[in-house]
Parts: sequence; C-alpha cells; structure tokens
Amino acid sequence: MFGDLEKSRTIAYSAAFIGLITIGGWVSVPLGSIPFTLQTLFVLLSGTVMRRYAVIPVTAYILLGALGLPVFHNGTSGLGVILGPTGGYMIGFIFAALFTGLAYEHTTPVIRITGLVAGTLAIYICGVAWIIYSTGLGIPVAVAAGALPFIPGDIIKAAAAYLVSRRLS
Repeated sequence: MFGDLEKSRTIAYSAAFIGLITIGGWVSVPLGSIPFTLQTLFVLLSGTVMRRYAVIPVTAYILLGALGLPVFHNGTSGLGVILGPTGGYMIGFIFAALFTGLAYEHTTPVIRITGLVAGTLAIYICGVAWIIYSTGLGIPVAVAAGALPFIPGDIIKAAAAYLVSRRLS
C-alpha cells in the first residue's frame, strides 16, 4: 500500500465502517422479531463517504458475521442469523451501500437524496421479501410487520446520513 493513498484510504474506511456498523447493531430496540438498530445509518453513511466502494465494508461485515464473529445485532453471528428473519435486511445492506454510493458520485443534492431513499427502499424490499419467503406471510402482513414500523426511524437515519456527509465534505 506504500504510496497508494487511495487503497490505504479504502482499507482504513472499510475497517472504520465495519466497526461502526457493528456498534450500530448494539443500539437495538426490539420491535417484534426484527430489532430497530443504527446499522442502517452507518450503511448509508458508508455510501456517502466511500461512494461505490462502500460495498466492500458492508459485504465484509456480513461475511465476518457469517463466519462466526459476533458482529450482528446484539453480538449475534452465524448463518442462522442470515437465514433468520433479519437476513434479508442484511443482504439489502449491500444494495443500499451500492445505491447510495453511486448516487454520491454525483454532486447534485437531488440525486444524492434519491440514492439515500433508494438505499433505504432496497433494505425494505430485501427484508420484506425474505420475511415472505421464510415465514410464508402474505405481502400486506409482511409489509406491516417488516417495514411500516421502521419508516419514521429510517427517515431520521437517512436525513442524518445526508447531513453528516454534507458536513464531512
């Protein structure tokens, strides 16, 4: 890495965001079987800071948890968590980081806000789709349980990611 500032920065940011996403999982408020955490804030923030490369720490976070490191919400880990009710949301984290990161490669505020919204929607779509698949619930029930209770908090988290990223740049 000597002399390659961009690679060094990517590695440092990746380590920081893996840590922040993990810490965000410890801030957990149970809402049924799916907890409200700050992980999505840090996933979106990784996209605002690392652009398209935000996929690296988010994917590494999921792989580390799948391999047994206690990085998921409340220190859980393993494939059982990914295959459980929250697994779809975690897969959605990858798409959220990608959509937000691609949007943040533009300087237009409307595109950036659209990227944050698209990232949040990606988390919902993957999470609700997994709930439907894994539990057999119907679409209305899955949306009511897996998306609606989280919308107000996720609006606040997306706004916070936007404001923090503006302050950082």
